[in-house]
Amino acid sequence: MVLTTVEFGQIAQGMGLFVLACAIVTGFAFVQKWGWRFRMVGVTLFSLVLTVGLFALSLTPLTKEAVPGAAPYKTVYDRFGAEAVIAVAPTITPEELALTLQQAAARLFSPGRTSDTLTVYARTIVHPRPGVSEPLYLGYWRQSLRQRHDPDRVLYIDDANFARLQSLRP
Repeated sequence: MVLTTVEFGQIAQGMGLFVLACAIVTGFAFVQKWGWRFRMVGVTLFSLVLTVGLFALSLTPLTKEAVPGAAPYKTVYDRFGAEAVIAVAPTITPEELALTLQQAAARLFSPGRTSDTLTVYARTIVHPRPGVSEPLYLGYWRQSLRQRHDPDRVLYIDDANFARLQSLRP
């Protein structure tokens, strides 16, 4: 069972009420000088830590977006800035690349990045001759980090590099 951000928010609210009740009981225990009052301090503070954690989980989705038809990729460069680079297999097609770039951009999306836009470049490694490896950039996806589903996003597929990739395949 995977909980959603809304459910984590509801649980955090319930825990917040529990922390408030614990704080009241702790205060009352101190006024009455009961022997277990210091245990209640521990219970209250531990509950507060759990509440903060649940609240944090309510802010960020836990699941990764999956785009049907996307090819496997690896993130090879991401400094949490304006650009990221993914590596794809040299057997990828332009249609698969478009879906893969869409999925990578969705998974790398974060409003906490250091710029207003995110550009995800896709590259593969080709071997033009034995003993020589060369990165070949196949396209990119650029979108705003202000909204998750940016209507002005840009998808660019480099047809010339795909033609070169085809010519280098055995």
